[in-house]
Amino acid sequence: MQTEAMKLIISKLALALLAALLLMATAVSRLSAGLASEGAQDPGPAYTGDAQLKFPENYRRWVYVSTGFDMSYNPAMQTGHHMFDNVFVNPEAYAAFLQSGTWPDKTMLVLEGRMGEDKGSINKQGSYQGSEVMGVEVHVKDEARFPGKWAFFIFDNEKTAKIVPADMSCYSCHADHAAVDTTFVQFYPTLLPIAKGKGTLSAAYKREVAAQK
Repeated sequence: MQTEAMKLIISKLALALLAALLLMATAVSRLSAGLASEGAQDPGPAYTGDAQLKFPENYRRWVYVSTGFDMSYNPAMQTGHHMFDNVFVNPEAYAAFLQSGTWPDKTMLVLEGRMGEDKGSINKQGSYQGSEVMGVEVHVKDEARFPGKWAFFIFDNEKTAKIVPADMSCYSCHADHAAVDTTFVQFYPTLLPIAKGKGTLSAAYKREVAAQK
């Protein structure tokens, strides 16, 4: 039989354990609240009253997809400098892509351009990204809003952007060459295998790949 002293010790240990669990639960709750208040995730595209897209302020907290270096779809294009293009996608859309191999409604893909630098600090060879953002382009899927489901917006140091007109070449280029749902998943090394596995590659992209062999 337990003595009164043992019972008291067990009771104190139980209270201490309960207090520790409560502290842990409080810490987790505060951490979650802090992440939410910092905007770790965005609810989706937001627009002004005149249909301009609001700049996704927290896109650099999103999922990083890929970086292109000096990429151009025009073989005659000469920029005279190096450029890096970083692509980010909102976390909800990324999670859906992992499951289905395609993009859900309210997907936002952000392409951020930064100048390539070759002289700085201890760097003696190769290029690295400069700190100044040269431009931001957002590709938005909003099926109820856009006739073609997707639309482009280009931000130039502004907090809002007007939609790029549907007759601009970026729409036809993506429609004719994109690997998945008018997006260039062929340049996203971690997502292309998923699209292949899910069977969501576009017929146009598969024809291009076959023609290059």
